Amino acid sequence: MTAMNGNAQPDNHDEEPAKHSPFAQTYRQGSVIFRGNMIPSESSTETLLQPDQADWIHHDPWRVLRIQSEFVEGFGALANLGPAVSIFGSARVKADDPMYGDAYEMGKRIAEQNIAVITGGGPGIMEAANKGAAQAGGVSVGLGIELPFEQGINEWVNLGMSFRYFFVRKTMFVKYASGVIICPGGFGTMDETFELLTLVQTHKVASIPIVLFGTEYWKGLFEWLTGPVAAHGMISEYDPSLVTITDDVDEAVRVATSGIARA
Repeated sequence: MTAMNGNAQPDNHDEEPAKHSPFAQTYRQGSVIFRGNMIPSESSTETLLQPDQADWIHHDPWRVLRIQSEFVEGFGALANLGPAVSIFGSARVKADDPMYGDAYEMGKRIAEQNIAVITGGGPGIMEAANKGAAQAGGVSVGLGIELPFEQGINEWVNLGMSFRYFFVRKTMFVKYASGVIICPGGFGTMDETFELLTLVQTHKVASIPIVLFGTEYWKGLFEWLTGPVAAHGMISEYDPSLVTITDDVDEAVRVATSGIARA
């Protein structure tokens, strides 16, 4: 930003700066205050009305509107979803992997209880759970994310959205789920797992049943959490009990749906 010219005037309603202040003038744009060499050379209206000004759509204030629109669209699409369970897991699991079959069964058995299944909408574990839900005649939700190497929403989703921002997408996963099953996965799955655990631990969301599926896969992580992490006082003794770890599909579905009232 450059020093103010004649087009951007100081706020004459402000009190005169104290004598010891290094800034001679104050300029306001809404609730934002500029002083000294931070005062813009043009007013907001002048910038808006200039021809061929497309750069502003890449600036943070416009991003806020895009973020807002994603929240509004997500809330609108899912508000009437009803009871739902989110299933997380890797996009890299192939159809011949036993874990794919397990996720398919989870989706199928959840949908058979008239409970929606929410996934990230991609391939692998997500596709398997969506396929199970769709073939059972249930609501199969896919909340995708714009990534250069992703394949888009899988064919088994009957209610889908694609998000630009991870944090908006994760809000939808948690807000509309009454339970969560987390299958083996990589960084994305770990991110979703620990954000969910943090929200529950800090009471930012109501406590919901959380299942980690695959004892061998999650064993090392929880040995570390209950070992050195707990020994250093970084978590409480209660925190590991926030999750149920199992290899049994029936138990995973039973625990994940245990917070949903039946008619």
